Amino acid sequence: MSAMPRTYQVPDISCGHCKSAIEGEVGQLDGVTSVEVDVDNRTVTVEGTVGEPEIHAAIHEAGYEVAEA
Repeated sequence: MSAMPRTYQVPDISCGHCKSAIEGEVGQLDGVTSVEVDVDNRTVTVEGTVGEPEIHAAIHEAGYEVAEA
């Protein structure tokens, strides 16, 4: 699995609380080396060897949904 950064659109991101919640959940995953939420662009960028389903599940656990491509 690649460690290249992957970026996800999360339309409901609107504030610092959203940023903290998502970074907290995704950051706990094994294999994540960095996670950054951009509130203005409503994106989540994840770097590491964790799989897509785990990232989506962690974002969901934080209370948000990844936009369909």
